[in-house]
Amino acid sequence: MNIRQRTMTTVKLTYPSTILVVAAIATSLCLLRAQAPAADSRSVWDGVYTEEQAKRGESVYHKECAACHGDMLIGGESAPPLTGGAFLANWNGLSVGDLFDRIRKTMPQSAPGRLTRQQDADILAFMLSVNKFPAGKTELYRQSEMLKEIRFEAAKPAPKK
Repeated sequence: MNIRQRTMTTVKLTYPSTILVVAAIATSLCLLRAQAPAADSRSVWDGVYTEEQAKRGESVYHKECAACHGDMLIGGESAPPLTGGAFLANWNGLSVGDLFDRIRKTMPQSAPGRLTRQQDADILAFMLSVNKFPAGKTELYRQSEMLKEIRFEAAKPAPKK
């Protein structure tokens, strides 16, 4: 076997091994990232709206949303509930930004997108309050990008140690 043949044999044997090592490292990093939320990661359990904002949202909700979703957010013939197990399960694991975008782009059904970002955020704050998520000291953002950083978690997470 000449030098070129030995080199090619070495490359052929080493190349698949290198791919496997790189794949194993990449998989490990992806799993670690998926398991450990970022230190500044927030959820609906971290007080992401204020009581005042929820009160503003309540009045807008009753004017703009209650005809379809009901006074108590339990839904109607043509609209799903905005509270309770089915609602929580539907949004669990998504972001508050996903819910905000749905409201923003599809509601009210008679004129989607007619409400301001502030009104949409206030209505969302009201929905969070009715679903027993705690209020905090800062208002819910009006930008989807910021809201995408807040996880919608149906169940309260265990306390951090």
